[in-house]
Amino acid sequence: MRPSTSSGWRRAAAVTVTVVCLWYAPFAMTELWSYARPGAPAPGKWLLAHLVSPRYVADALATRVAPYRHSLLPLLVHSVLGGLLMLLGPAQLLTAARRRAPLHRALGVLFAVTVYVSMAGAGAYLARTAPRDAFSGAAFWIVLATILAGTVLSVTFGILAAIGGHPDLHQRWMLLCYGYLLTAPLLRLEWGALPTVLPGLPMTEVNRVAIMHLGSLVVFGALLASRARDPRDTVEGLGRSWAPLPVTAAAHLAGAAALVWIVRDLSGYGAAGRRLLAGYLLPYAVSYVVMALGARRAGRTGRLWAREEWRIHLTGLCLAPALSAAAVALFQHSLALDRFTALTAGVAIGCGMTAFGATLVVSLRLMYAREVLRRTVPAPSPSTPAPTAVP
Repeated sequence: MRPSTSSGWRRAAAVTVTVVCLWYAPFAMTELWSYARPGAPAPGKWLLAHLVSPRYVADALATRVAPYRHSLLPLLVHSVLGGLLMLLGPAQLLTAARRRAPLHRALGVLFAVTVYVSMAGAGAYLARTAPRDAFSGAAFWIVLATILAGTVLSVTFGILAAIGGHPDLHQRWMLLCYGYLLTAPLLRLEWGALPTVLPGLPMTEVNRVAIMHLGSLVVFGALLASRARDPRDTVEGLGRSWAPLPVTAAAHLAGAAALVWIVRDLSGYGAAGRRLLAGYLLPYAVSYVVMALGARRAGRTGRLWAREEWRIHLTGLCLAPALSAAAVALFQHSLALDRFTALTAGVAIGCGMTAFGATLVVSLRLMYAREVLRRTVPAPSPSTPAPTAVP
C-alpha cells in the first residue's frame, strides 16, 4: 500500500471516530436524566423514536426502569463522565499526533481519572444488580462487567507504560481502552440500525445480537490503529517469534474445533440462535482474514515486527472460540444460568478477552526484546573518556 493511500485511510478513520464521539457525547450525558426527572431533555430517545418507532423506545424504557432505580446516581455519574470521555479521546489522539506532549499529559491525567470514576459508577450498578435482573438479562450483565474490567485494566497498564518510558506500549493500551469505551456509541448506532435489518425485535433482543460482535469490532479497530501508528519494520532484540508455526497451528485446530461446537449449539436454538450466530461469525471472519493477510504480507516484505504482532493477535483470535466454550460451562454452573444465556455470554466475551491477552503478550514481547538488547549491548566503561567536540 502506498504511503499516501495509507495516510488517507488513517485520516478517514480518525475523522470517523471523532464524528461518532462528538455525536454521541451529548446523548451520553443526557440519556438518564429522564429517569431521575420525567420530562427532562432526552435527545437520544427522541432521535431513536423517529428512527425506529415510539413504541420501540417506550418498551425499552419500561424494561430499564426497574434495574436502574436502585443505582440511578452512580449511573448518572457513569453516563455524564462517559460523555466527557467521548470528547477527551479524540483530543488525546490529536495531541499525540501533533506531539503536544505537555497538553497530552495533562489531558491524559484527566482522562484516566475520568475513566476510573465513570467505571466506578458502572461497577456500583453491576454490584447492586443481580445478573438475572439487569437490563437485557444476565448475558448483557456479564458483557458489561467484562468491558468494565478490560477498560480499567487497559488504562492502568497504559499509565504504567507511560511511567516506565514505553510510549509504544502506552499507545497500544490506551487505544485498546478507548476501543472498549467505543462499545457505548456503537451499541446506540445498532439500536437504530438493527431494527431495520431485524424488524420487530425489542431492544433487549437487539442487545443480544449486538454483544455478539461489538467486542470483536472494537478490539480489532484498536489493533488496526496500533499497526497504523507503528511504522517500524523490526525491533532490535526481537529474536525468534513467540508465535511460530506449531503454536499458530495448534491455536487454529483448537479454535476450529470450538467454532464448530459453537455453530452447532447456537444453531439448535432456532431463529434466535441463528441471528446470534450470524452476528458473531461475520465480524470474526473479517478479522481473521485481515490479520492473516497482514501477517503474510509483512513476512513477504521482511517487516518482522509487523508480522510478529499480527501473528500474536491472530493466535488470540483463533483461541477466542475455545475460551468462549470454557466460559459457557463456567457461567452455566457457577451462575446457574440456562444453557442459551450462558452460551450467549460466553461467545460474546471471547474475542474481547483474547485480544486483551494478545495485547499483553505483545507488551511482554517488546519488553523482552529491550531486555535482550540491554544485555547484549555493553554499557560504556566509566574510564572511557568522553569524545571531544571537533572545532
